Amino acid sequence: MTGQQPPPADLGHAGSVVDKAIEYMTGQNIAPLAIASALLGAAVSLLSRSIPDEHVVQILNNAIDSVRAGELHEAK
Repeated sequence: MTGQQPPPADLGHAGSVVDKAIEYMTGQNIAPLAIASALLGAAVSLLSRSIPDEHVVQILNNAIDSVRAGELHEAK
């Protein structure tokens, strides 16, 4: 995966749908860890059907690096 591509035009819509799904699941008293795990599993599955496995690994490694660097806590 070289170079940056612009985000998909429907990214905002997809994000809104996911936000509503999270809101619904939270309202159903589903634990945050269960929600996050289900979303992550579904996202990885979707990615694996859309791009080569090595690209999925690169994306996951980038996410791991962000967690280790504390970047997620900075965004709060």
